[in-house]
Amino acid sequence: MRIGELAARTGVSVRSLRYYEEQELLSSTRSASGQRHYTEYHVERVEFIQRMYAAGLSSRTIAELLPCGDAPSEENSDAALERMAQERDRLSEHIVDLIRTREALDGLMDINREHRKTLRKAG
Repeated sequence: MRIGELAARTGVSVRSLRYYEEQELLSSTRSASGQRHYTEYHVERVEFIQRMYAAGLSSRTIAELLPCGDAPSEENSDAALERMAQERDRLSEHIVDLIRTREALDGLMDINREHRKTLRKAG
């Protein structure tokens, strides 16, 4: 199948598929005229890549995790699990930072509400 069909079947833009190739997450064969060609395997591959993006992983991290699926082994599985645990810890730290930021915004909103009360009384 050509790139447009892969895009349609996976719900991923042609531009994203080209990006996946640039990042070496996806590969294709080329026709004599240079057109990309894909197989059913690539549909599953793109869906897998999309699940990893949805989990908040970067293309660089995804590239590190792909060997687990490409060449399953206990060693690759252990490495992937460790890398995913690192990403989970990073996300957890980010969540803590976001909660702190939200609390600071809540404080500013409280100050604004109190200020508005004084404006009403003055008016």
